[in-house]
Amino acid sequence: MQRRLKILTWHTHGSYLYYLTQAPHDFYVLSKRGRPPGYGGRCGHIPWGDNVIDLPVEQAKDCRFDCILFQDDDQYLKDQHVYLSEAQRRLPKIYLEHDPPRENPTDMRHPVQDPDMLLVHVTPFNALMWDSGVTPARIVEHGVIVQPDVRYGGELARGIVVVNNIGRRGRRLGGDVFTRAREAVPLDLVGMGAQEMGGLGEVEHARLPAFCAQYRFFFNPIRYTSLGLAVIEAMMVGMPIVALATTEMTTVIDNGVSGYIDTREEVLAERMRELLAHPEHARELGIAARRYALERFGIERFARDWDAVFQLVTQH
Repeated sequence: MQRRLKILTWHTHGSYLYYLTQAPHDFYVLSKRGRPPGYGGRCGHIPWGDNVIDLPVEQAKDCRFDCILFQDDDQYLKDQHVYLSEAQRRLPKIYLEHDPPRENPTDMRHPVQDPDMLLVHVTPFNALMWDSGVTPARIVEHGVIVQPDVRYGGELARGIVVVNNIGRRGRRLGGDVFTRAREAVPLDLVGMGAQEMGGLGEVEHARLPAFCAQYRFFFNPIRYTSLGLAVIEAMMVGMPIVALATTEMTTVIDNGVSGYIDTREEVLAERMRELLAHPEHARELGIAARRYALERFGIERFARDWDAVFQLVTQH
């Protein structure tokens, strides 16, 4: 029987961390006083398991770990030299890359260049776009959990958009696309900072799938980022997805079967109007979306894949 590993990491994306900690290991999550971004530790409204241990940064050097899991550049470039001992910095290390390259979509070399580390991408698209250089890389696709009693209702003849701080994050997150779409069809926006754009505000992660399920469809206006967990969660409850045909989305949504994708905003607006007018069609698309999400993004597969990654890097 394989032993439980002690893994040091950071609270970079709360919902992803929750899903990651479904793997059968113990996760020590760094925290600072005041819980600033990236150092929240075990905090918030997420139902953390007993295997998630809050670890103040000043205590990190006194702990024994089996593996270090970095999730952003500052953690790799700065934090390990400030909070970890020399012996800890020699431990097996993984860099979990959540995003596609920003500055240049095709020619950007990943900042981690170390043949003794492992770079993990969350989508095949991200792996395709990054130049991983000398660092070995592999892909672990998303996995999510949705409460089994939550199912699509679609009774609200509106679409739902879930993007954090869309007003501040510019064209990459599709703030302009959302604004134009909202003029064409009725849309509600939720997420951090949503009220700045006339949205409804933030919805707790555990409540989000049920909240979304009352809407007729889920609209994703994002041009260029990783595949959003909220999209997958919406599919899991049986929602049809309407989205820009960019990044990994083109392999997730089967056009006209589980939703609609296109690069033409006017086409997407027309498809959304059709879903508002034909609720049974929306329900049929949602059934196919749920079937595909269960097959590709199940939490059991995700936990197995991560367990395999941790075993791989610690086996020697």
